[in-house]
Amino acid sequence: MVVSLFGLALPASAQDGGPYYVVQSGDTLSSIASRFNISVDDLMNANNLADSNIFAGQQLVIPGLEGVSGVLDTALVNFGDSYRSLMRRTQIAPDLFRKLNRIISPTEFYVGASMIIPQQADALTYASMSPKAGESTLEMAVRNNTDEWSVSTLNDLSGPWAGLPGDTLYAPGTGSGQPASGLPPAFESASIPYLPLKQGGTGEIIVKTQPGVTLGGVLVDHPLHFFPMDDGRQVALQGVYALLDPGLYPLRIDATLPDGTTQSYEQMVIVVSGNYPDDPLLYVDPATIDPAATGPELDQLTLITTPANPEKYWNGDFISPAIQYADSTYFTSRYGNRRTYIGQGTDLTVDGFHTGLDFGGGTGLPITAPAAGRVVFASFWTVRGNATVIDHGWGVYSGFWHQSEFQVQVGDMVEQGQVIGLVGGTGRITGPHLHWELWVNGVQVDPLDWLNQSYP
Repeated sequence: MVVSLFGLALPASAQDGGPYYVVQSGDTLSSIASRFNISVDDLMNANNLADSNIFAGQQLVIPGLEGVSGVLDTALVNFGDSYRSLMRRTQIAPDLFRKLNRIISPTEFYVGASMIIPQQADALTYASMSPKAGESTLEMAVRNNTDEWSVSTLNDLSGPWAGLPGDTLYAPGTGSGQPASGLPPAFESASIPYLPLKQGGTGEIIVKTQPGVTLGGVLVDHPLHFFPMDDGRQVALQGVYALLDPGLYPLRIDATLPDGTTQSYEQMVIVVSGNYPDDPLLYVDPATIDPAATGPELDQLTLITTPANPEKYWNGDFISPAIQYADSTYFTSRYGNRRTYIGQGTDLTVDGFHTGLDFGGGTGLPITAPAAGRVVFASFWTVRGNATVIDHGWGVYSGFWHQSEFQVQVGDMVEQGQVIGLVGGTGRITGPHLHWELWVNGVQVDPLDWLNQSYP
């Protein structure tokens, strides 16, 4: 017997609970078959498909997964989702989870990894708990309104005596509707909204803690600075260096409790390529790529953009600094493009990347503040020409290079959309243009990300 779903004939097993996979944009039969380690023919036969045409939202039964029901959901591993805690929280059999995801080792379980997890419509909600030092499993269970044997069974402990201080355990039916994680009890939740992290991207780490907890931590090798949000959560923003090799890097969050004790959680996070293209060779004044000039200038800029001001000046979305002449401009070069500079008439060459976003336009066009902030630099640099730097707060800074004229000075408070300078051709340029650079906690990031989405 078959039933009609999305206009297609599907086997009765789909309406009986699956297991089935919901087709995502960009999926093909071949990619889905490969993901579940089955043949395309078996996938087509299980779903009565006459050809390989599929579409986003379509439900496909996955054969060969006896004992599994529900939707096979694709989810990205987020911070706090450890291999052990996921097994405990979802009650997925480890053998089944490894089969679905072809996991060889729990070390493959990192933030940003894509995993397949069976979702049940009637799944229980779980709350996390952790034995305190010197506390028995019974005492912990009573404190959390449950019983020690349920905790032992759910968490696959050999007995109530096997709970260890700091270990994250679960109890059914006591959750608040939010998914529990493997985080220590000082943390109520933690997430990174935009995954996976990419070269040149902005990592946004949002954490909710127990009352009175202060946070710190490290992403890759940069200390994190957390700031309070209006809803009681805390957030840290961290740029990812555009030339950082793709791979796995550490993310650690440290919680200091009111009594001075600390709890930490560390997990590897994947950084993927930004897929940045190569720009044509650029022939420039050799003085603008001379390390004697470029080194001290970059050191000064880094020093200016390092402090993480606890006051947040911006609110909502950033806007284009070329918004007043948007109808006549275009991007002449994007952030992250790989570049080689050649000193005219010399053998001097410098390899690097484009650290900002370039807008075309002639000398004298107005440059506007993309967000509110305080001017912390407005002067001439050899490489960047007439340059203005605005502190937006929380470790976020905008830089505007190559100006023909300043319209603000150090100490000025500026509003979003206010004219702060005029487009020019000063410094290392091949023609007049606006270069907008965005720094997040000491690292240049892609400004387009900040035009396309809100942080935090």
